[in-house]
Amino acid sequence: MIEAVLTDIEGTTSSISFVKDVLFPYARERMADFVTQSQHTPEVQQALDEVKSLAGIELNLEASIQLLCQWIDEDRKVTPLKALQGLIWEAGYQQGDFHGHLYPDAHEGLKRWRALGLPLYVFSSGSVKAQKLLFGHTEYGDLTPWFEGYFDTTTGPKQEPSSYMAIAEKMGRPPAHILFLSDIEGELDAAASAGLATCQLVRDPEVMASSRHARATRFDEIDLSRD
Repeated sequence: MIEAVLTDIEGTTSSISFVKDVLFPYARERMADFVTQSQHTPEVQQALDEVKSLAGIELNLEASIQLLCQWIDEDRKVTPLKALQGLIWEAGYQQGDFHGHLYPDAHEGLKRWRALGLPLYVFSSGSVKAQKLLFGHTEYGDLTPWFEGYFDTTTGPKQEPSSYMAIAEKMGRPPAHILFLSDIEGELDAAASAGLATCQLVRDPEVMASSRHARATRFDEIDLSRD
């Protein structure tokens, strides 16, 4: 019996194009100025220290910024980049430069599950801050109260079973009673290896869906009645 839903964001609740074509370019364009102006704040200083640690060499500010922009271009899922992107996006949301995208069927599905008392959680490669910004600034309003908890790469990589085991433990629920939603097969494989129920969201008809997981093209096709 499914007792809780854990959902990915990009390609699942929200359009990949919103992240790729709106958020990423917005952060890249502003990264140099933001880091330069905010380098002495605790959050930015911590992120820059983590950038140097990941690089394995001492970097000056200019080199750190260049590496961050390279990681954006490579779509690297690294924690300091995600943290800095979240800080930049915060200003964009607050200024009304964009709203967090949410598929209408995802909004209705999440709303329906919440009304049924089903606990909802998020696990995304974007930082928890970025997750809350997206759900806090949708065209439907602030949806952050809908979720019981948020998880990002500080919990662990999204394609490692140990990450899902850690999340299940923090939820205080048996893995088999948690349904994980994602569009990425590798993430679903990791979740299934940890014992979670899975469903692959196939938003793009040209994408080959996995045969190892339940599939849905919309949230109203997702089956929560599995044993």
